[in-house]
Amino acid sequence: MSQQTETFQRPTGLRGLHYRLYDWVLHWSGHKRATPALFLLSMAESSFFPIPPDVLLLSMTVAKPKNWMRYAFWCSIGSVLGGLIGYAIGWGLWSAVSGFFFEYVPMFSAEKFDKVAALYDKWNFWVVFTAGFTPLPYKIITIAAGVAKINLLIFFVASALSRSARFFLVAGLVSRFGPKIQPWIEKYLGILTLAFVVLLALGFYALKFLH
Repeated sequence: MSQQTETFQRPTGLRGLHYRLYDWVLHWSGHKRATPALFLLSMAESSFFPIPPDVLLLSMTVAKPKNWMRYAFWCSIGSVLGGLIGYAIGWGLWSAVSGFFFEYVPMFSAEKFDKVAALYDKWNFWVVFTAGFTPLPYKIITIAAGVAKINLLIFFVASALSRSARFFLVAGLVSRFGPKIQPWIEKYLGILTLAFVVLLALGFYALKFLH
């Protein structure tokens, strides 16, 4: 009996660009300059690049589990610096570049952007922190923060805490349990993050109420 193996046919043209970028990112995992590539990818993803750095971070950690802290560190630093670039784009260049982002950058849409910008009126720290820790498209958050002109120190602290927590957690889990933990991370990280943010917010509220 012959077996037929079904293979996924990736789309061509602009529709297939995301897949080609994914493959290009993944090929850096075995490169001698993988760590600088991870840093630059993390920085670019926070402001315009569509592929999240987790793809490369996970692959590098699987290959060399003992280096997970170094990989997570450079991934975090790059992401926070990229977030500041995204903030600068929103703060000073948005009127000139918004058309490009809405048309060519995946996950960007005027509707999503307006919703995020509106949230900053009341929840600036929590919006940045939650998005930085979850699989939400962080570039929308960073640029919208600049457009809304939220306090830069609040933005920086929320970014540093959330992005480092995310990358150290992901790399640490993969280092400890190997690639078999990856499906679990993809399925439950968002739920656990939202639960954590809710508990943290309730804790701050309780402290405020007690005082």
